[in-house]
Amino acid sequence: QVFTFNKVEISAQPSVTVKNGAPMSIVCRADISKNTDFQLKHNFTIFKDGKLVFMTVSDKEDARYEIPVAKSSDTGDYECTVKADGKLGFSNSIYVWVTGMTKPILRADKKEVLEGEVVKLRCELPEEVPPLEFFFRKIKTNSAPKEKRVPEQNQNFSEVEYYVEEGDNILQFDCFGKRQVRSGWESSQHSNQTLVTVKEPFIKPTLITRPSSNITEGDQIEFECSTVVAQIHNIEIIFQKNRTILNSVRDKKFLKYSTVATQEDSGEYLCKVEQGAVSKTTKLDVFVSELFPRPTLSASMTKLDESKTLILSCGINALRRANFSIVRKSSSGDILLKNSRVFAMKVNVNDTGSYTCKAEVKGIVKESKPVRINVYAPVSKPTLSVVSGSPEVVLGKPLQLICQSVMGTPPITFTFYKGDEIKKNVTNDTYATFLDEDIGLNDNGGYKCDARNNHSSGVKTSNILNVTVIVPIRDASLGSVPYGEVEVGSDTVFLCSVKEGSWPIDFKFFKKTDHEVLLHKVTEYSDRTVWHKKTMKRKDTGTYYCMASNRASTDVRSRPITISVILAAWQKGVIAAFVLTAMAGAGAVALWWFLRKKKK
Repeated sequence: QVFTFNKVEISAQPSVTVKNGAPMSIVCRADISKNTDFQLKHNFTIFKDGKLVFMTVSDKEDARYEIPVAKSSDTGDYECTVKADGKLGFSNSIYVWVTGMTKPILRADKKEVLEGEVVKLRCELPEEVPPLEFFFRKIKTNSAPKEKRVPEQNQNFSEVEYYVEEGDNILQFDCFGKRQVRSGWESSQHSNQTLVTVKEPFIKPTLITRPSSNITEGDQIEFECSTVVAQIHNIEIIFQKNRTILNSVRDKKFLKYSTVATQEDSGEYLCKVEQGAVSKTTKLDVFVSELFPRPTLSASMTKLDESKTLILSCGINALRRANFSIVRKSSSGDILLKNSRVFAMKVNVNDTGSYTCKAEVKGIVKESKPVRINVYAPVSKPTLSVVSGSPEVVLGKPLQLICQSVMGTPPITFTFYKGDEIKKNVTNDTYATFLDEDIGLNDNGGYKCDARNNHSSGVKTSNILNVTVIVPIRDASLGSVPYGEVEVGSDTVFLCSVKEGSWPIDFKFFKKTDHEVLLHKVTEYSDRTVWHKKTMKRKDTGTYYCMASNRASTDVRSRPITISVILAAWQKGVIAAFVLTAMAGAGAVALWWFLRKKKK
């Protein structure tokens, strides 16, 4: 008995696409070749998405897995295996799609609610297998449905809460579900619609004014806000204009607010009634007519010298009779100057500031726009000086000047001059600075400055400032007479000179040893100096140099020279005679000794 598997096939009947609720079958068939006609036992196993769903043993070469009512959860990949007498055959995989989903069931926990309460909904997809997505809809007449999406990974139902808002009357809710399939998303039918009736805890408030129209500044205006409420506990009425709360009451059905009308009272008013989470609002626009226009303050001058007379006058267009007052504005409050239409005074610098006038008619007070008055004291003669203090500058270095006026009302404009050329204009309170970075050899004077403000006295000019330009020392050199070798006991003249540098110049002479030794110093109004060193000794042999400096505060050092102190000619002669005498004496002694020895 020889057999072999040709192939194993799997199929879906009536099709791989089946409607939800229709019957379907999964058929597994083995194609086997035998050498003779004999019976085989076939073990059939069918898998869905890798999980065992059906198993049977049959003499036939096919097996059928019946699904009487197909559900969306039956969608998936199917395959089968056939085992016979130790041999095993495998089919390919097929994808079966059960289209459509079961109709969801929607339930609400309440059929009747108040505004501000919450409705809890439960939507269920029976026979469906998670993961699923649920969509809840709140449907109102003449408005688009409000939808909420809730994904569920582990259950076939979902619950949400909907807040009942002001204006909700009769609400309808429904839901539907979605699941993900290989081709995308599949949606269920919409559920049954659930009806919820909404009741008002209180009605929208009523807002009225007395008088209701033709309101003019100075009139007494009264606002009244009221409502009808089912339960007065925890009811609150709030009355406001723009974002400002003007009045409020609790546990009452009405509110009143009154005031004397002004033009600033024109605008939108709002009455709001709140109870728990429910809030209802009524708005009312109020227009207040102007009783009289804003007054105008005029000044005889807005910029004037101290001790001059200032006249302030207040007026209203097309209105003569009013109570006027003129005031000066201050950080600590208004300062009343006079209860009159006109006010005159002699001014000083302390009167600089802002002034307004007020007008009163029928208890309504209006204030003019402020007028700025500036009173000026004349500037004093400015002083010009160098910031560093000393009226001199090193050639090539910047020069900073400061111009100051002790007296004078700011702002003060300072002008700097170099010669007759204007270099800079600066406006400041009491002083200004100027930096001259272009200093030349001929810039030894000619600086001045002007100061002026808005006083009629005009410009004041400083004295001319002469500045000395200091030329730094350049190229110091040292020489000596005699040069190089000097006899012991003789004098030596050292000459230290510079090529360039402003006088006076400090000269210093040094001898170089293990440490620098200052030998001589002198200050000269010259570009050179001479130092006489008397009676040179052998210990004066060494290296010498000089250093020169001036007010530029830079030391310039010369190249060193070497001086050798040698013996004088007469000293050399004495030493030679002494040596010759010694040699002659030694020869005489030797001759005496030789003759004596010979005689013996």
